[in-house]
Amino acid sequence: MPGKATSSFFSMTQPPLNQLVPAYIRGFEAYIPSKPDPELMKLYGCSRIFRLNNNENPLGPPPAARRIIKDFIPFKASIYPSGDAYYLRTRLAERFGFHPDQFIVGNGANEVIAFVIKAFCQEGDNIITADKTFAVYEWVAEFSGFEAQLVPLKGFGFDDAAMLERINERTKILFVCNPNNPTGSYWPEERLRNFLDRIDGRQIVVVDEAYFEFLDQPDYPDGMKLIADYPNLVVFRTFSKMYGLAGLRIGYLAGSMDVVDIIRRTCVVYSVNVVAQEAALAALDDPEHILKTRALIREEKAFVTRELDAMGIPYVSGEANFMMIKLPISDTLAYRKMMKKGVMIRSMTGFRYPNYIRLTLHTHEAMEAFVAALREVVT
Repeated sequence: MPGKATSSFFSMTQPPLNQLVPAYIRGFEAYIPSKPDPELMKLYGCSRIFRLNNNENPLGPPPAARRIIKDFIPFKASIYPSGDAYYLRTRLAERFGFHPDQFIVGNGANEVIAFVIKAFCQEGDNIITADKTFAVYEWVAEFSGFEAQLVPLKGFGFDDAAMLERINERTKILFVCNPNNPTGSYWPEERLRNFLDRIDGRQIVVVDEAYFEFLDQPDYPDGMKLIADYPNLVVFRTFSKMYGLAGLRIGYLAGSMDVVDIIRRTCVVYSVNVVAQEAALAALDDPEHILKTRALIREEKAFVTRELDAMGIPYVSGEANFMMIKLPISDTLAYRKMMKKGVMIRSMTGFRYPNYIRLTLHTHEAMEAFVAALREVVT
């Protein structure tokens, strides 16, 4: 048949696919996300799942954002959104005392990470970050063809001295996750300022504040307030965590006018949908939602740590809405066993923390289910 002959012809004359693929892509392993909940329930034989794996806010979006989502006019789906999130950037500028052009809004934090790396790195360059932190910094650098230099954590926190020692003439960006995911450690303001002073503008420093709104410690730095003093500083924030808009995928970066102007050249406009933009705009004006979420996390963390202490199970209880727990068994085995009980946690082997799990702090019902499942799995 003609179709088969054509296929055979191309298979004989075209070069092998691998010849078209850069070496850094051939050596990169794709991230495979979990299946949707209905498929997981069929797979593990459970009737419901408590999602305690992705650090989502159990309270969901603030009421004003919920109204935006509920009342969305279907016809607006046929119209392109603001290509650069004009109104959201304007509102952010008012809140932080910046110019709107000092902000870039992206389709989740993953996109703005890519914007920064593409803007400043070229062949032979490298970035520096920790070996046990949010993996997307490393992934985006590597599948873009750049080296990711990974510095070991020190006491579950970023090692500023070791990061500075690792800098060479091809280092363009240093990524600091503050507080760190998954350990919850953070640099206080004095330490962050000292780090930025040592960099002295020679590299771009990205401070990822995805969990900023969860912290109220007096020494925790507000990266936005440091930008005026450090024009090489870029700050990331997101609406996925505290504001409960993870399903709409929206985050943003801020920096000096000159730095953001360069980053904007790598942006793909129209990547953030209109519902996300409008919901994020509404979510910004609800401080009560932040207080309620903090109170819930504080109460449930106290409950879980009491139960873990009673079971003699060690844990790392830092900041934000998650904690790490060290198990006496394989974390991947624990994941499978707990899934059968309808409790979904994050196994940490992929974070280079074998036999640890990361737990998202959630409603009391979910925490009771977690504790009961963990007790059955490990005892």
